Amino acid sequence: RVLQVSTIERPEISPTQVLVEVHAAGVDRGTEHLMNGLPYLVRLAGFGVRRPKNPVPGLDVAGRVVAVGADVTRFSVGDEVFGIAISSFAEYAAAEESKLVHKPAGVSFEQAAVSAVSGITALQALTDVGRLQPGERVLVLGASGGVGSFSVQIAVALGAEVHGVAGTANLDMVRSLGATEVFDHRTTSLDDIDRTYDLIIDTGGRNSLRSLRRRLERNGTLVVVGGEGGNRITGGVGRQFRGVLLSPFVHQRLTTFISKEDHVSIARLGELLESGAVTPSIGGRHPLERTVDALKAMAERTSSGKSVIVVRD
Repeated sequence: RVLQVSTIERPEISPTQVLVEVHAAGVDRGTEHLMNGLPYLVRLAGFGVRRPKNPVPGLDVAGRVVAVGADVTRFSVGDEVFGIAISSFAEYAAAEESKLVHKPAGVSFEQAAVSAVSGITALQALTDVGRLQPGERVLVLGASGGVGSFSVQIAVALGAEVHGVAGTANLDMVRSLGATEVFDHRTTSLDDIDRTYDLIIDTGGRNSLRSLRRRLERNGTLVVVGGEGGNRITGGVGRQFRGVLLSPFVHQRLTTFISKEDHVSIARLGELLESGAVTPSIGGRHPLERTVDALKAMAERTSSGKSVIVVRD
């Protein structure tokens, strides 16, 4: 199947949805999984067995409200919003009221568009799951990626000492996000790092549990985000399952989670964006007709931060 630009009808909205005139849309790893149906668990979860359930991809969104459903109370036509929509790689997208918030005035549409999916995942991993406390030492694996770049900044904003692991070309970028020390995963393995951490956020998906545990304090916490790598059936989630099964028998907390998509979490993220504590790292800008380039860059891991699809300048 080939991704192509075509003209379709505007989405119809339900009583609990709003119609968003899309100004920009973010590219995230989840969109790629939903498009190609890999790992196969994605298909069994109800996102389409033979083809994607939603033929138009895209989740992250920022734009203006042009219509509201009968039961919508938090938004009016003309409001600038950001959050999570259905099929956001388009000029118009439907979104549940519960997955949108007002866009902060000082944040651009492009910045807002790349924030919701990765930003709330990072925020929940650090706070709700990781229970981060000020002064703790945090290691972020995959620190130059979408979730990783948000994790570094949010952890710093919450008063942590943050170290990051990334590729050679992205080390300076990770330092600019606030990491006080960075490690090149091409030349430094986890076993080469001679310190331990209170919290590890692993977005890389390929490090062994044994190596990760060696870098944790005795009562430290590991939060595995995502599951890249692995086989075509389960992807990289096997490692998460093993960690959860092992956790009750060791002092360390070995955890994973699926982020909760709601306006409460997005609003918390919005406050960090508005204050300037977090600035989205945009690795590439692409017009709607070149969306395939953004997806290819993410799949080939040649982009850092988040890529944005610019629908309206």
